[in-house]
Amino acid sequence: MFSKKTDEGYKSPAEGVRLKAVCWGEKTLMAEFRLTRGHVLPEHSHPHEQTGYVVSGKIVMQVEGERHVAEPGDSWCIPGNVPHGAEVLEDAVIIEVFSPVREDFLP
Repeated sequence: MFSKKTDEGYKSPAEGVRLKAVCWGEKTLMAEFRLTRGHVLPEHSHPHEQTGYVVSGKIVMQVEGERHVAEPGDSWCIPGNVPHGAEVLEDAVIIEVFSPVREDFLP
């Protein structure tokens, strides 16, 4: 699969969060998140491993109760079923890869 950038196809699962599956295959899905300053993504967990990269902006990730400030160029990998959440300090663009595929993110 090859995917070209477009501003269409974003979902808004929560206030201050826009996401779009940008590319996927049998085992992984890559998503772009556009996060609005001041919003909080509540702690949650899911069975998917989640690897992320900050393109722009600034967030605070909370993973198993530990806080990590993430800025452009920073990255992480969160194992499946590990509680995590985030606070958006600046408008941010985040790229995340999930394995297995997040079916709920597919168009």
